[in-house]
Amino acid sequence: MKLGIALPWAGRRLQVPVRRVQLAERLGFDSVWAAEAYGSDALTPLAYLAALTRQIRLGTSIMQLAARSPTATAMAMASLEHLAGEGRVICGLGVSGPQVVEGWYGQPWGRPHHRLRDYVAIMRKAWNREEPLVHEGEELQLPWRGPGASGLAKPLRMILHANPRLPVWLGTGSRKNVILTAEVADGWHPFGFVPGSMRVYRPWLEEGFRRAGGGKSWRDFEIQAGCSLELTDDVTGALEALKPQVALYVGGMGHPRMNFHKRQMIRRGYPEAAERIQELYLAGRREEAIAAVPDDYVDEGALIGPVERLRQRLAEWRNSGITGLTLHGGSEEALREVARLADLQPDRRAGADARS
Repeated sequence: MKLGIALPWAGRRLQVPVRRVQLAERLGFDSVWAAEAYGSDALTPLAYLAALTRQIRLGTSIMQLAARSPTATAMAMASLEHLAGEGRVICGLGVSGPQVVEGWYGQPWGRPHHRLRDYVAIMRKAWNREEPLVHEGEELQLPWRGPGASGLAKPLRMILHANPRLPVWLGTGSRKNVILTAEVADGWHPFGFVPGSMRVYRPWLEEGFRRAGGGKSWRDFEIQAGCSLELTDDVTGALEALKPQVALYVGGMGHPRMNFHKRQMIRRGYPEAAERIQELYLAGRREEAIAAVPDDYVDEGALIGPVERLRQRLAEWRNSGITGLTLHGGSEEALREVARLADLQPDRRAGADARS
């Protein structure tokens, strides 16, 4: 199981923890991940880090489809890989939710399943450069011939010679979209994955491999889950510190009728808690909503505790069916400890010099 680290993305100011990323690279971490919502974007921090690192993979987890056209994303990711070096960039995509898509980006929610399929297909066509780009999809078409079209468009071929095998990963959680991920993508950022989740997702993924054809299987596919990290003797206190964010997402994120975080809490076996948290949060009783978050729910998705507890929990993640684990938070000491427990191979050269 490879290890990655997540960049902070929800602050009032954008801060890129260069020293932390370079330490992770020296310790043998495989990847660093940037996300976006409606604040800092996911691409700029990775371009900055490309100049200050040597080999750690640079991934988006995730970029939002509505933020850019598929050709704009294809250009950006190809440009980033030219700067960082081939094989270092992963294009992670997700649909976000209707409140962000329509409220922030001013784009229609539409049919996200079909949009995902079209989006990936268009990017791959752009990178392949086999012919001028034409796509007739369920949700997306190129060239544009819809309302407002001039009628003067022509298919174009990407100027930059991109890596046609640049990996595309999808962040998905529903049955239909997980199947699509296994069918069309190279990797998966599973939504709400914890040890034990694979019993639900395995048949979905295998159905996607079957639809892809060509012998696609587990060996062709990466799965990168994520969890919070804290090295501490106060397990209870650390769990309590994470509950406000859980209550916010389960109780108040998205629309009451379409809250993906609430749905995944239900899928993980906590339906009563999910309903109660949302009820309390939307009623303005936020402290009660936080108190209603179960300890076990938080603990399942985390690496929290002293060294021996981290060792046990890390073994559970390692045996969960994933190929990689992204760590959110944690001190430099915690990163060193987890690297040791995971038996990573350190690289003393990495991070020693910057690209010029």
